[in-house]
Amino acid sequence: MYVAVKGGEAAIANAHKMLADRRRGDRSLPAITVEQLVEQLGLAVDRVMAEASLYAPALAALAVKQARGDMIEAIFLLRAYRTTLPRFGASRPLETGEMVAERRVSATYKDLPGGQVLGPTFDYTHRLLDPELVADAPVDQAPAREHEGEPLTRVSDILAREDLIERAFTGDPAEMPEEPSGDLTREPMEFPMPRDLRLQALARGDEGFLLALGYSTQRGYGRTHPFAGEIRIGEVEVEMDVPELGFAVSLGRIRVTECQMVNQFAGSATLAPQFTRGYGLVFGQSERKAMAMALVDRSLRAGELGEDRVAPAQDEEFVISHADNVQATGFVEHLKLPHYVDFQAELDLVRRLRAEFEAARTGKDDETVREAAE
Repeated sequence: MYVAVKGGEAAIANAHKMLADRRRGDRSLPAITVEQLVEQLGLAVDRVMAEASLYAPALAALAVKQARGDMIEAIFLLRAYRTTLPRFGASRPLETGEMVAERRVSATYKDLPGGQVLGPTFDYTHRLLDPELVADAPVDQAPAREHEGEPLTRVSDILAREDLIERAFTGDPAEMPEEPSGDLTREPMEFPMPRDLRLQALARGDEGFLLALGYSTQRGYGRTHPFAGEIRIGEVEVEMDVPELGFAVSLGRIRVTECQMVNQFAGSATLAPQFTRGYGLVFGQSERKAMAMALVDRSLRAGELGEDRVAPAQDEEFVISHADNVQATGFVEHLKLPHYVDFQAELDLVRRLRAEFEAARTGKDDETVREAAE
């Protein structure tokens, strides 16, 4: 660190005080509370939870406050806290078909069982600044949705009835294969990577990076023609098997966003033409991230489906190795640390190369040119 800077540790302590002062801001204004962040900046809190891999709204809000709104710094803080928590088991797979959906839309079917549920979304706003928000104008209570709380039929199930989409396990989660899911936070990455680990990496990957990759697939950098089969946001129950009891117990409910992208597949010698899936699932309300994740998931399945890998979004090692914003931040920001010795070596090398260049250009020897430069 910058211990050689004048003042040493005292200077660093003062930097911390300045940071705290800037974070507090104008003392004549009330300090923002964690509860306010959870309730009024919920989408920021959701992003921090998703990319830190920890569902804890209050802690995520605290991280946003501590980071002064720097989302990646907040993700870093919450992920660091996550490493201190004990792990005592794994939950059963989420049954998203039983989701209590507050939003469910599909771009593939106009008339769905249960209907299109628009829910809380910016999609139909005019993207104009609202001056009434400055004055904190009263807000009407949201209307209750008809048949709220009833499970909604999945679009993929409609296609599956005609055998038009690749199969996915839809039975009792307790009957799924006993293969344990991987854990990127405990095991080093190895390529090629199974899909469960890829999805884990994408779920905690940087939203902006995945969005750019997803966009690239739509612009032709990868053979995809996606349809948003279904996007749903709502609460699902988290259950855990307890061997001593012999049955699963509920740990509570969490809000998630799920996206299933539907992509055409021409088939192969052993598979009939059908639709294939790209899948995204993230904590909280974050459909842009879930959609981007689903696009990239489908692109990364190119090898599995016998397609040529010709684009960045189809390159597993490229995508997974660069999707993590905490790792990316650490590698980029380490450049702020002192590199005095390295730079002096580079500086000496450039001086010698310039001397050789001038000597070749003027016909003088290197030593004469170097002395003239000094």
